[in-house]
Amino acid sequence: MTTARERLHTAWRLSRAEQLWRSGKELELMHRAMGFAALAVVTLAPLLILVAAANPFKQRGFALWVVDGMGLSGSPAHSVQRLFAAPSRVLSATSAFSVPALVVFGLTFAASVQTGYEKIWGLPSGPWHKVWRQTVWLAALTAYLYAEVQSGLVLQHRWWESTIRLTLTLLFGVLFFWWGQWFLIGGRVHWRALLPGAAATMAGLVGLRGFSVLVFAPLIVSNAVSYGALGTVLVVQSWLIGVGFVVYGGALLGQVWAPEEEKGNGSG
Repeated sequence: MTTARERLHTAWRLSRAEQLWRSGKELELMHRAMGFAALAVVTLAPLLILVAAANPFKQRGFALWVVDGMGLSGSPAHSVQRLFAAPSRVLSATSAFSVPALVVFGLTFAASVQTGYEKIWGLPSGPWHKVWRQTVWLAALTAYLYAEVQSGLVLQHRWWESTIRLTLTLLFGVLFFWWGQWFLIGGRVHWRALLPGAAATMAGLVGLRGFSVLVFAPLIVSNAVSYGALGTVLVVQSWLIGVGFVVYGGALLGQVWAPEEEKGNGSG
């Protein structure tokens, strides 16, 4: 006779929650999230700083993105802005070595995200000559993040502007992660199967922002007093690990919940 414990164990093994847990272990989700954070610092920070330096409005791209993404204000926001402040002559100081290095780090970052998506969907690695997909995706990501920062500078004065910005952020965020997955994996998964993962990613980022306001913002203040700039770096790095966890975890959740008939029904 089957006991209640055995029935619960059987139900767990057959549940999607167990499948999600098992898939996360196979993907080494935390390890990938840590790699995402490390590559994001050496890629997105200089990219957004360079784009901001070329902008006539001279806004600090990466710092403002971190501040906005973490929901920081007051002293924590000033600490992050001081940490990632761009030199006034950053473009003229850019060396012939730093540009190729930035390209290499950027493509490595995009390739890492691409590999993560391919493993989530059980796909073989794409051919090396598809590196153009990584280039386009990285350019789109930089443009998306920078546009998000600029929208916060423009739409922040009235309640209805904030409402418009929130709506646009959620809409374009879902569209970007939806398109990003499909584009990086070469359309080998049906686009309908990718939508739940994109929505889960944006929902996770919203939750991470709330967590940052409650936990990371006070930590920035206390760590800045105890450890100086290093304390701020550690908190920002922890937040970026959370971003990586959400990016891969959201796609993984979408893969688990996607209908079986759509998981391998891409267009190319």
